[in-house]
Amino acid sequence: MNAPHSFPTPAPSSYKEAPTRSVSVRGVHFVYRQLGPEGDGVPLVLLHHLAAVLDNWDPRVVDGLAARRRVITFDNRGVGASGGSTPDTIEAMADDAVLFIRALGFEQVDLLGLSMGGFIAQVIAAQEPQLVRKVILAGTGPAGGPGIDKVTALTLQAALKGFLTRKDPKQFLFFTDTEHGRREARAFLERLKERTEDRDKGISPISFRAQLKAIRRWGLQPPADLSRIGRPVLVANGESDRMVPSENTLDLAARLPRGELVPLYPDAGHGGIFQYHDEFVAQTLEFLES
Repeated sequence: MNAPHSFPTPAPSSYKEAPTRSVSVRGVHFVYRQLGPEGDGVPLVLLHHLAAVLDNWDPRVVDGLAARRRVITFDNRGVGASGGSTPDTIEAMADDAVLFIRALGFEQVDLLGLSMGGFIAQVIAAQEPQLVRKVILAGTGPAGGPGIDKVTALTLQAALKGFLTRKDPKQFLFFTDTEHGRREARAFLERLKERTEDRDKGISPISFRAQLKAIRRWGLQPPADLSRIGRPVLVANGESDRMVPSENTLDLAARLPRGELVPLYPDAGHGGIFQYHDEFVAQTLEFLES
């Protein structure tokens, strides 16, 4: 396996060209990609949504952020091409993410967590405050947030609808069923196909079930004590999120001691940061650099 410092030169100019690397975490290999300037600045680690692998990050978001920040995407334990078995609790996923970050030698990072990745980011920020500088939470909610325990049912319904209509379920889960939403969904799904070589493995059914179990547990937990998260947090979402209802976004921004709300993106759902990628990238960079 490659050592974490062995990056090719010159650096890749876009996410679709970023090589897939691996690092050993207690004997288990974790795959990741890195893009952007490699200075002394704090890196931005991206934590992904349910069933996602490296190739599910919108390249417009990654490229936009990497224009000014070092960005690292990775597959957590048991996901995609990473080894090991996927945990069935958010807390265990957070522990693995911390081990991965430390295996790369970082003493402090910024976190961007999307959906399930936002659950993981919250746990890391609460339990490892010295490791985290700033956090961006997108399309996510606190433990015990309304509607989060319904993600399994929504996901399975969308999967069936996708099978019957021969469409990607993300079109139904991430975007609104309006002319604008459908157009943005098609554009997003096309962007995910831009990388044609060295693509990641898809998530396995076993890992997918473990993630669904972890999300349901998160949704059924008692309300989270968000006062434990003392770092600055930027909160973003679409105004019509079906998977993690948008009221959770407003709740996070109101209850986090240093929470800052991005006005909810209009006519957008769970994938609002992909639909409004230009705006989101600009808002995130401003937040990280302030």
